[in-house]
Amino acid sequence: MKQYKQLTSEQRYQIYGLKQAGLNQTWIAQKIGVDKSTISREFKRNEGKRGWRPKQAQLFRDERRQACTNSKYFSLDEWAEVERLIREDLSPEQAANRLELEGVLKISYETIYQHIYADKRNGGDLHPHLRSQKPRRKRYASGQERRGMIKNRVSIDERPAIVDQKTRMGDWEGDTVIGKNHKGGLVTLAERKSRYVLAGHIRSKHAAGVTAVTSAC
Repeated sequence: MKQYKQLTSEQRYQIYGLKQAGLNQTWIAQKIGVDKSTISREFKRNEGKRGWRPKQAQLFRDERRQACTNSKYFSLDEWAEVERLIREDLSPEQAANRLELEGVLKISYETIYQHIYADKRNGGDLHPHLRSQKPRRKRYASGQERRGMIKNRVSIDERPAIVDQKTRMGDWEGDTVIGKNHKGGLVTLAERKSRYVLAGHIRSKHAAGVTAVTSAC
């Protein structure tokens, strides 16, 4: 059975340099001194929206390790509360915010995502409640799906690092909760430091309606 080796941050930057030089996975593995399956697994597991990058790959690895550590501190009853909210079609972010606001449990949404993925690997039924789906591609033009794209949007990868630290007021994150049979829903805005939440009703999830409610909040 092949043994997977945990890569270090330095190795990831070395991999990036070799990859940019045009070396294939087999040659990269030989240069790094690991099995080629380690390189293949690294690229598949830590790929972001803009491909595989060493800094982001290391961040993904650190988040998974932290989530694994955090999950050991929660009881079965606490996980039952988390799963109840996920089955009510709340996103992991919303579930984490709801539990913290109600004083039930303080848990990160990253930990909830990891729990859902682990449940999926074990044949569980939590993952269908996640709203994110693989984008459908058009069979014409550039092949890109453009519906629902925000004009002049800024990638989350370009968000200042201080936002993730939650040390200042004024950084907000938004989400939408779509009703049963896609009829109506809510727009929620949560201030990242205080966890203060605003919500407004929308009749549809089209951009104009969401923008109007967001502005009103």
